Amino acid sequence: MSLSKPMAGDANTVLPEVSSSARKVTLFLLTATYFFSYMDRQILSILLEDIKADLLLNDAQLGYLSGIAFALFYATLGIPIASLADRKNRRNIIAVALTVWSGMTALCGLAQNFVQLLLARIGVGVGEAGSSPPSHSMIADLYPAEKRASALAIYSLGVTLGAFMGTFLGGNVTHFFDWRTAFLVVGIPGVILAILVRLFAVEPPRGMSDLQKAVADDAPSISASFKAMWKNPAAVHLVMGVTITSLIGYGLSLWSPAYLIRNFQMTEFQIANYYAPVLALAGVAGTIGGGKLADRLAARFGLHTQSWMIFALKTCAFPFLLIFYLVDDIYLAAGAYAVALLLQSCYLGPTFALIQGLAPLRMRAVWAAITLFIINLIGLGIGPTAVGVISLQYQGWFGLNDAESLRWSLFTIAMMTPWAIWHYWRGGVFLKRIEAERAEAKMQPA
Repeated sequence: MSLSKPMAGDANTVLPEVSSSARKVTLFLLTATYFFSYMDRQILSILLEDIKADLLLNDAQLGYLSGIAFALFYATLGIPIASLADRKNRRNIIAVALTVWSGMTALCGLAQNFVQLLLARIGVGVGEAGSSPPSHSMIADLYPAEKRASALAIYSLGVTLGAFMGTFLGGNVTHFFDWRTAFLVVGIPGVILAILVRLFAVEPPRGMSDLQKAVADDAPSISASFKAMWKNPAAVHLVMGVTITSLIGYGLSLWSPAYLIRNFQMTEFQIANYYAPVLALAGVAGTIGGGKLADRLAARFGLHTQSWMIFALKTCAFPFLLIFYLVDDIYLAAGAYAVALLLQSCYLGPTFALIQGLAPLRMRAVWAAITLFIINLIGLGIGPTAVGVISLQYQGWFGLNDAESLRWSLFTIAMMTPWAIWHYWRGGVFLKRIEAERAEAKMQPA
């Protein structure tokens, strides 16, 4: 499957189109890549208790492995790689990145101590830095604004399905073999996918799905992209909303299996085969439904309603999230968490679509990378790490056991949700102003 290379020129250059089948294949491969990234990331959560016992680690060390060790390199390398992606072939960058992080995931299974496992997780972060920003940029070029939220919602299924498969495979492989084998099982197939991405994904012309076309030599600097994003209040509030949401989500999801094991005496096998599938269904329904609803709201009332949709659904989800940590009945707890996940999984596709829509064409990969830099440095870096550190502190301050200290640590992080909700509301306010200004500008005589 190939695509002729667009010619450099002015903004009126006619660029070749990508066929419908090529769009679908490329979106599928990018979603599969995102799936593998989250599977490799999430598998650690179901293995934490076994790793803790085998390598004699404490909760704080588990938090470092889950959070900052991965996120620091993932976040910081994402921006220079995205800058490269705004100039070079994005598909090839993704294929190379997938090969690197899949190999490093497999190496996690060979670690004999905390330092070795830490270095392998850093390697996973280095590889994954080259995936999402180029993918966001490609999808924004493949799909016009009115279909972008749905396309990015499909791409975002990689989060839910990857997290599910990481938990499912990790729990089952650990049950029948051990945690080291689990890392090998999820790491090696990624290399095969990288070959498929290189062979069958297409590199779309920049700006193909927009009225404005990108010029081949007008890519701005990283600093210019930072300044442009910072000056856009709607983008700032969207980034803040998704960052705080991610801090909460990463912290809670990466520690949920340990919470269930400690507080409800569930086994890894039970979590993998009974708990994870229910959450996966809720997450898929929320992600796809959120993307579809966002596109319909935008078409009828304007793009600002996508941000307000997230604000409303997250508000409804919040009490169910708290119930998960306040009850001792596993069925009530799991049911409440599934409802919370169904409602709050709506945010990824619309948020990334709105940010890509606000970004200038030649800044799209860098704006995505800036967003992911903040999300992952703060959200992924601090979220799981904070849960482990707070849990350890609660043990010392209040004399709580492992189970209760983790429960109240997770509850503490969940209580940050209203902060994220406020940013989505404010983001909608500024988006509405931008839409009004654009509509007024169109009415002005040329």
